[in-house]
Amino acid sequence: MWVVIFLVAVLAVGAGIWFWKRSDDKTLEYQSVTVSRGEITQLVTATGTLNPVTNVTVGSQISGIIQTLNADFNTRVTSGQVVAQLDAATYRANVASAEGDLANANASLELTQVDFHRAEELFKSQLIAKSDYDKAVANLHQAEAQVKMKEASLQRAQVDLSRCTIYAPVDGIVISRNVDVGQTVAASLSAPTIFVIANDLAQMQIDSNVAEADVGGVETGQQVEFTVDAFPYRTFRGKVMQVRNSPVTVQNVVTYDTVVEVNNADLKLKPGMTANVSIVIARRDNAVKIPNAALRFRPPETAAADSKTNSASASATNQAGGQRRSGQGGGGGGGGNRGERGGAGSGGKPRGERSPARTIYTLGEDGKPKPVQIKLGIGDGIMTEVTEGLNEGDKIITGTLQAKADAAAPTSSPFGGGGFPRR
Repeated sequence: MWVVIFLVAVLAVGAGIWFWKRSDDKTLEYQSVTVSRGEITQLVTATGTLNPVTNVTVGSQISGIIQTLNADFNTRVTSGQVVAQLDAATYRANVASAEGDLANANASLELTQVDFHRAEELFKSQLIAKSDYDKAVANLHQAEAQVKMKEASLQRAQVDLSRCTIYAPVDGIVISRNVDVGQTVAASLSAPTIFVIANDLAQMQIDSNVAEADVGGVETGQQVEFTVDAFPYRTFRGKVMQVRNSPVTVQNVVTYDTVVEVNNADLKLKPGMTANVSIVIARRDNAVKIPNAALRFRPPETAAADSKTNSASASATNQAGGQRRSGQGGGGGGGGNRGERGGAGSGGKPRGERSPARTIYTLGEDGKPKPVQIKLGIGDGIMTEVTEGLNEGDKIITGTLQAKADAAAPTSSPFGGGGFPRR
């Protein structure tokens, strides 16, 4: 029994060694691409809504029933044109009542003036006391004040009556009608909206939301390309008109309203359409460019060494931090660590800016990777511009392929027999 167990253990160990040797027979092959030239464009993408440049809301300052509507959706109107009429019966009655009150106040003023002149003559003849004369003067002033109050009431009633007729404030086209004939509008703290008039749909704008991480590269005057779902195969163009400083925060995401000027001479674009905006930050027509996969590639031995270096660096940093927290270590050491974190990097850039210098690997004549220092320019997310370090036609490595051992390698099992089939 023990002999059988021993033989099984020996066979298992032998099989493991054999499979391990087969795995060592595998070699690395590298994926490579040829450096080329071409156009590369750096974009900032965002979404926004198309709106008229001038959008006027027409409302009512008074309450009443809509008697007539002289405009509807898509109706072109001119400034001063009558677009709606409220029932004015109540307000005409208010004007008539105010006119009657004013006439009554004028009659009272005339009587008071007669009494004042009579009292004035009697006072000059010393036939009445001064108190009676003073009372006549006060009554005259009160009657004059009453006339002014009634005149103001009449003017207010006339203004309300005039507001029963609603005019278009600008030339444009009606894009929204919110009431119907016979509907009652109630003006309380805010004026009810009757129409929305767009001044000129041939000139529109996009209010796009640009993320705070991208807004630093957006400037006034940059070219913009955008599409809308209504015309998926057509690219429209515009220009950045304004980058507003007021932040818009939605669910802890901060964006900035970037206004894009759009020429809509053919009137294809409609208010409210969602636009997928691409703002051109930079463009190169004949740039040396490489795929971003080349920037991420590291040979296995280099990646392992970098991992060990990073682990050692992290351990040293943690140890130094523990010493500082416990009061150990000199002040000079602490200053050096702070200088490394806050000073210039390998490219001479201050903290917070990325150095354009990077290391990539080219494929040598011996089939092995060789490191090359390059400087980068703009990128579009797939390709990146190289300003120094590479030439057109160079071969750079973007990845690895696990290749099988030479076909002449033995495939039989070390324990005899037909062996294990190659896979």
